[in-house]
Amino acid sequence: MSTPEDLETVRFTRDGPVLVATIDRPDDDLNRVDHAVHRDLTTLFARLRTEREARAVLLTGAGRAFSAGGDFAWFPELQEPGRLEELRLGAKALIWDLLDVPMPIVCALNGHGIGLGASIALLCDAVFMAGSATIADPHVRVGLVAGDGGTVAWPLAIGPMLAKRYLLTGDPVTAADAASLGLVTEAVPDDEVLDRATAFARRLAAGAPLALQGTKQAVNALVRDALSRSFDLATALEIGTFGSEDHAEALAARAEKRPPEFRGQ
Repeated sequence: MSTPEDLETVRFTRDGPVLVATIDRPDDDLNRVDHAVHRDLTTLFARLRTEREARAVLLTGAGRAFSAGGDFAWFPELQEPGRLEELRLGAKALIWDLLDVPMPIVCALNGHGIGLGASIALLCDAVFMAGSATIADPHVRVGLVAGDGGTVAWPLAIGPMLAKRYLLTGDPVTAADAASLGLVTEAVPDDEVLDRATAFARRLAAGAPLALQGTKQAVNALVRDALSRSFDLATALEIGTFGSEDHAEALAARAEKRPPEFRGQ
């Protein structure tokens, strides 16, 4: 799979049997999610479902972050008629297709994974996290319900109590803490994260494909079951909060560099 011309923010290379997919938004080295990034990630996992040459996928980011959450400059566009429903349908396809990619996906979390970036990383099959990186789902800090799969990925990884500790505050988790909690596979020095993740992807690629893919499918059936109960509810509630006064207040406070004053409206 060569990089298709219609993808602006994801590029592909091959390392033998490992397909390397790199999130690389040209105008933003934090790879914040805007329309183009969201569209390309949705397209990426749909295409990986039909990839048959690679025996493992390595997913990483270029620049200073894996993906540092939503781009606030994009948010006003989401108030246009039909855009939030388009976003909801795209987000659901993205997450379901990610789980349905047959070969193992190893994430090299080269920098911060925030919001959707965190959900994508946590739903991969292994995560090697750079020591200076953090992972967080701060939807609540901008007056939004935690959508994007976070209400499933976090509880499945660390249990409901700890998940709520982070989802209800939006607090970031360091690499060392993430590894200790079992949120990620391993925390490694920044200059080793890509090599360590690549080595693990090559190891999986050398394994018995049918056995690995079947085992992944069986484990992900548990994840899909949890998503079936929670995802549509979480995204519907998230879309509702996009129109809330609290969300508008959060964006205004951010622009004015002051603490928000939430009123529950």
